[in-house]
Amino acid sequence: MRFALMTEPQQGLSYADLLAVVRTAEESRFESFFRSDHYTSFPGERGLPTTDAWATLAGLARETTGIGLGTLVSPVTFRQAGHFAKVVTTIDEMSGGRVEVGVGAGWNELEHRELGLPFPPIGDRMDMLEEELTILHGLWTEPDGWSFEGRHWQVRDARFHPKPVPRAGRRHPNLIVGGEGRPRSLRLAARFADEFNLVSARPETAREVFPRLRHVCSELGRDPDELVYSAMTGVLVAETESELRDRVHDQVRMLGLEGDADEWLSQRRDRWIMGTPEQALERVEALASAGVQRLMLQDFLPRDLDMIRLLGATVVHS
Repeated sequence: MRFALMTEPQQGLSYADLLAVVRTAEESRFESFFRSDHYTSFPGERGLPTTDAWATLAGLARETTGIGLGTLVSPVTFRQAGHFAKVVTTIDEMSGGRVEVGVGAGWNELEHRELGLPFPPIGDRMDMLEEELTILHGLWTEPDGWSFEGRHWQVRDARFHPKPVPRAGRRHPNLIVGGEGRPRSLRLAARFADEFNLVSARPETAREVFPRLRHVCSELGRDPDELVYSAMTGVLVAETESELRDRVHDQVRMLGLEGDADEWLSQRRDRWIMGTPEQALERVEALASAGVQRLMLQDFLPRDLDMIRLLGATVVHS
């Protein structure tokens, strides 16, 4: 199993906070670090400071040395396709080829409304996502003069340089499409992605979705083994049950939730990497047996650097 750390910096994290998290993840030998791409603060308290995902990744590219850096995921409504291709390759060069790119259709209408960003219906957003993926592939891999005529964007006689940093067996940054396994998302992943990320993953969901994705790949003439099959799941781990209970209380406060911490814990026991390290490893093994090749551990307590260190010592390198 491969491991990445994923955080939600729109919970009020400054760049300095984020840098501390990423450096701790790198020291703990996580393979990659992913951050969300949101402009309004949630879950928890409203109105907290938020930062731009790709601006912060540019800084992190120069202040880290080996850890992969990316988003899960950048909404197509935030990132105009041609401009996004240039931003990604710039940060890719700054990092020495460590950038990973998760893309999606976007879902949070509030943050669009707050910033005056268009939020078209989901069908249009999915069409935009398909065009974005086409343009990213075209600009990054096609020769000079490449053109594309889409409904939302048109590219004519492109001269796109520099290209992404070369990778072994790949011509561009690791491109991730994710979701819950709906048919169109699976088709887009099969056509364009290097990795499919199953969100809020349970082992039984992975066993149902991954074979369907492999079938779609085969239908489109693509080797299913070319894709990485990953999953994102919440994480809350402590060395003892007593310390876990303390972290649960911290988590409930951080998320701004009312009610009983025991109830919150029980609702997530079957779908988070949660508990003592031994219990967490049992969950990891169940996901691995279901076909998950990489886990994005979604950390909603990112200022708790001790938990990141514990994950590195007991789960990532068990």
